[in-house]
Amino acid sequence: MESNDSAAGPSVTGMRLRLLGPFGLLRAGAPVPLPPSRKVRLLVAYLALAAHPVSRERLCELLWQAPNDPRGELRWCLSKLRAVLDEPGRRRVLAEEGRVALDLAGVDVDALAVLAAAKAGVAHLPDPELMALPAIFGGDLLDGMDADGSADLQHWLIARRSEFRSLRAEIIAEIGRRSSPGTPGGLAAARDWLENAPLDARAHQRFLEELCARHMFEEGARHVEAAARGFAEEGVDFAPVRAAWAAMRGAAPAPAAFVVPAPPDPAPPAAQSATRGVSIAIMPFAELDRGVPRQSDLGKALTHDIISRLARLRSLFVIARGSVFAIAGETLALREIGERLGVDYVATGHLERHADRIVAAVEVAEAATERILWTDRFETLSAPHMPVLDAVCNGIVSSIAAEIEHAERNRALLKPPESLDAWESYHRGLWHMYNFTAGENARAAELFRQSIRLDPAFSRSWAGLSFTHWQNAFQRWDDRDTEMRQALDAAGRSLMADAQNPAAHWAMGRALWLSGDMLGATRALEQSVQLSPNFALGHYAVAFVHSQAGDAETAVAASDHSRLLSPCDPLLFGMLGARAMALARLGRFEEAADWAMQAASRPNAHVHILAIAAHCLSLAGRMDDARLHAARIRKQSPGYDVSHFLDTFRFDGEGQSLFRSAARSIGLAS
Repeated sequence: MESNDSAAGPSVTGMRLRLLGPFGLLRAGAPVPLPPSRKVRLLVAYLALAAHPVSRERLCELLWQAPNDPRGELRWCLSKLRAVLDEPGRRRVLAEEGRVALDLAGVDVDALAVLAAAKAGVAHLPDPELMALPAIFGGDLLDGMDADGSADLQHWLIARRSEFRSLRAEIIAEIGRRSSPGTPGGLAAARDWLENAPLDARAHQRFLEELCARHMFEEGARHVEAAARGFAEEGVDFAPVRAAWAAMRGAAPAPAAFVVPAPPDPAPPAAQSATRGVSIAIMPFAELDRGVPRQSDLGKALTHDIISRLARLRSLFVIARGSVFAIAGETLALREIGERLGVDYVATGHLERHADRIVAAVEVAEAATERILWTDRFETLSAPHMPVLDAVCNGIVSSIAAEIEHAERNRALLKPPESLDAWESYHRGLWHMYNFTAGENARAAELFRQSIRLDPAFSRSWAGLSFTHWQNAFQRWDDRDTEMRQALDAAGRSLMADAQNPAAHWAMGRALWLSGDMLGATRALEQSVQLSPNFALGHYAVAFVHSQAGDAETAVAASDHSRLLSPCDPLLFGMLGARAMALARLGRFEEAADWAMQAASRPNAHVHILAIAAHCLSLAGRMDDARLHAARIRKQSPGYDVSHFLDTFRFDGEGQSLFRSAARSIGLAS
């Protein structure tokens, strides 16, 4: 795999790959015909943007949910790629040792050019290079394409699109900062910056500078008042913009006949309720009878259970059952429901009964815009008793919580860091935390601290801060003992802030495990899932602790349940790894190896996950794969051996002996 830098310069082969906007492959300026398969294009994009070669297992898992022959379909796709990418004397599609990569050296790839510029630092680019970058963006990454049928690939696509949108906004902002008021192109640069960052005070100030330079004072005054309303709606402090405008007007007075209205500023975020949070109304589920919706006991029961379980997660403010049922009979638009109940999101749905199954269709929308955020269908077998709906209810609750968390993280990423309130700082911290690198973990910790400064009683931010200290200790990014104590302290503060929050008990359970208190850790984690049976991370942490020195069967069951609740969780690699360790302790080595391979193929899987895979493969006798993973470990972390693995986890004596024997066979013995 070539580095991104190699693809950042001009093409020496005449080949161009366009990923930003509609997909395009050109050779010598002429489009190269590709097979109509959408998955071929997705495969090209995924491999082009991958930092390392990707295992065949991971590609099969991403692209095909349940095909008859996933490896055969992958081979077909790769053969089609070779036909259009390979050149005489040069293979560009590389498939070796079970891993696949693209050699893109000398190929003009728009997305890689942008990533190379970002790596160099947008602020440090010479003007000509910087000014050329916006033209590279022909639209979103793979514009007009989606990954229906693969939740993992769709989440990857959404995340990478968000990344490139952020990079484009950063580039536009830097161009705006460098342009001078009143110069040719200055107004266009300022307007572009403003359109890309509508809540950035610096963008508004730069735009107003342009208006002042052109003596467009009335336009400036109207802009100030319109922008002030937008900032107030989002709870962002507008005072710096108004002060800057007043200073500009002082330097360049407006005509005497024009008077600038000056209504009072909205209160800055610190003066408002610090933790805004988000709220949702779960409207009663109607049951379709020959296509006609009607109220039914089954629909009411499902609605009540969803409201109750979502509320127990304590990550959302959920409108009480009485309020939603009180307005259910009125024909209200989503925006009207949002205004009547004062909520950010509205969930609606209906039930259908068939001879052998019950189907629930659900959608969640933003109340203010009526934009559909998420929609899905859930099925279960029919039965004469209510518990049959548990699986449907669990799926709905977990999906609603996850999708709103994702939407809130994306919303926070679009705002300037200094304007974030406690809720937004927490969600932006989650985004950084789930990148699982030392640098991103440090950024997450600072955002959690910012959230805590704004609201010291925000339990989830304390839990998030505890997790960053836990990561520092677990990954040895900092002194383990110091970070362990800080993880315990932050978890304790999370519990003091809200003892009924499952995330607080989750944080305490992990911190106690880190300190060696297995009994205390187990009790805290059990309390976490008792408080909220839909809290996926709580079930995963139970699996993690039991996988090493507790009940291995419990670990397997808890891992399965955590993945059922959150099938696309950022910590999915850990859920899979915990299952693999438990299966190895049960002597089910072949199964352990399969699950460990899945864990190691996940994005952001760290070196300890690779070590789980290497040891489990060795125990299963799959020595070629085991040695391949051992080589990946040595490349990622030179000097890593079984002593690092055993010092990181807390296996009992039997487990330690098991993994030491596996390490000796693949050169990882200390």
